[in-house]
Amino acid sequence: MKKGLFATKPIQDYQDEASNKKLVRALGVPSLIAFGIGGIIGTGIFVLTGLAAAEHAGPAIVISFIIAGVGCMFAGLCYSEFAAMVPVCGSAYAYSYATLGEIVAWFVGWNLVLEYMMACSTVAVGWSRYFVAFLDVFHIHLPDKFTSAPLAGGGHGFDVHATGSVINVPAILIVLAAAALCYKGIKESAIVNTIIVAIKVSIVVAVIVFGAFYVNPANWHPYIPPNTGVFGQFGWSGIWQASAIIFFAYIGFDGVSTVAQEAKDPARGMPLGMLGSLGICTLLYILMSSVMTGLVPIAQLNDAAPVVAALKPHPQLMWLKIWVIVGALAGLTSVIITMIIPQARIWLTMANDGLLFKALGAVHPRFKTPHVATAITGVMAATFAGLLPIGILGELVSIGTLVAFIVVCIGVIVLRYTRPDLHRPFRVKGVWFVGGMGVIFCSTMAYSLPNDTWWRLFWWSLLGFVIYFFYSYKHSRLRRGNVDASQGPATGGAGARA
Repeated sequence: MKKGLFATKPIQDYQDEASNKKLVRALGVPSLIAFGIGGIIGTGIFVLTGLAAAEHAGPAIVISFIIAGVGCMFAGLCYSEFAAMVPVCGSAYAYSYATLGEIVAWFVGWNLVLEYMMACSTVAVGWSRYFVAFLDVFHIHLPDKFTSAPLAGGGHGFDVHATGSVINVPAILIVLAAAALCYKGIKESAIVNTIIVAIKVSIVVAVIVFGAFYVNPANWHPYIPPNTGVFGQFGWSGIWQASAIIFFAYIGFDGVSTVAQEAKDPARGMPLGMLGSLGICTLLYILMSSVMTGLVPIAQLNDAAPVVAALKPHPQLMWLKIWVIVGALAGLTSVIITMIIPQARIWLTMANDGLLFKALGAVHPRFKTPHVATAITGVMAATFAGLLPIGILGELVSIGTLVAFIVVCIGVIVLRYTRPDLHRPFRVKGVWFVGGMGVIFCSTMAYSLPNDTWWRLFWWSLLGFVIYFFYSYKHSRLRRGNVDASQGPATGGAGARA
């Protein structure tokens, strides 16, 4: 059984799947970069920056963004080698299946649900907050019981209590609208996403440029506030914990790998899409966080809308307020779109491998999208967004992402050893260093997360393994096709055949 659990799927099988015509290749390099930016710029700048600066890193939040960006860059290089070589829509799940075995692939795929679906729900709750603020500008006030979650965390462990609210209607509606767009087609989604990206990047640049004139350098002192005696509250431990928290802001770049099967030229487009969007957004994050911490003392940034809070003490900048809200709504909308698309395609790939229900692998004959997986993703994400608060939803997103990144960094090294003969259109230089540093950076950020997050990961993973052993193990196409030929990593030839 152990050998069966670590059976690997041949690279050639994935390459054969990539050549089919079920999904349409409609995405060029600009669309891929915009897709990555669409997934990255959103929650990080408009929601999490203030919390991370005010409670953990202080003005040194800039260093936290650099740490998270460097860790993502190492992981992004490893992702790029895989995505160019195996241009299918399974992302880290498919790469793990090809290198480390089925049980590891299941673990990664199951935890990618934390990254994409929970992130979609989390961002939708943030979108709801900004939408309410937008209506308030026009003196339109929605009842609180229909704009917030009926459940909230108790602040200790797994405590949950009722809030008195009924349901978060705006959060539900934005998820369903985004899911409908993703259902319609990848080309339409890409066009809308590109327009939204142009809007939100323009607004971010405007805040950086105009806000720079009102920065008070005194707000940057001390740049690294002394630690309070508690791990994660300022000092270098605070910087690392802030990097783990704002790591949520970077998860969009790896979503590019899930549309590899819809890229016009994946060998060229995947590396440029992932690394290009990551580089652009890291620079914008550094500049934006520098300006925000320079505009006001860090304590004032502990707000659900930190950019607005940074502008508030400066009447000369308040003309930007409405545009910041519009930018936040646009930014968060594009993040939701770029979370639904990857989740549906990962489920598509897992269903095609027999690890999930067959219906999830269906592709719409007209729209050429995984319509069943998209619809289910939309309904589930909308349900979570409507019932749960941003705190509970966001806790697992970073840990799920970090786990996937660590496995990809290990997998690219393993495949260099087990399959050195494979054609690699994009080849990472110094793979041992790049992959090793990716593991170190991501592991350190994961270690910095609170213990409760690790316990939630444990119970979530346990649920996943129950599903695997009761359903997926029995229905695996790899095992049902030829279990004897797929006993562990391939060391030559074509490897195990499905």
